Amino acid sequence: MAQAALGAAGLHVDELNKLRVLEPEAAQQTAQLREECRAFLDKIVEFQRIVGSLIELVDQLAKAAESEKMKAIGARNLLKSMAKQREAQEQQLQALIAEKKMQLERYRIEYETLCKIEADQNEFIDQFIFQK
Repeated sequence: MAQAALGAAGLHVDELNKLRVLEPEAAQQTAQLREECRAFLDKIVEFQRIVGSLIELVDQLAKAAESEKMKAIGARNLLKSMAKQREAQEQQLQALIAEKKMQLERYRIEYETLCKIEADQNEFIDQFIFQK
């Protein structure tokens, strides 16, 4: 009867015989909700920590990938420049070969001319000696 009168006034007695404004069931649900909220908050904090470490790991991997990409680009550029240098060197050597062939041809013609001159001079000397 006393509890009914207190209940009508909006007051309740809990299991420890303390006077409460909330109903015991509402108080219990509130306490349970508080614990669930704390557990949820703890899980959110743990999730944020895991996500943060995952983001750091992905950033590190992205930096490493970017570094390797730059190394690959540098190596490719080096190979291209080496190929261009080889082509330039090959062109220089081809030009040198052509120049040396031309020089050889000039020397051959000069040699043939000198041989002819020598033969003409030897013939002249022979004719001169025989005339005396």
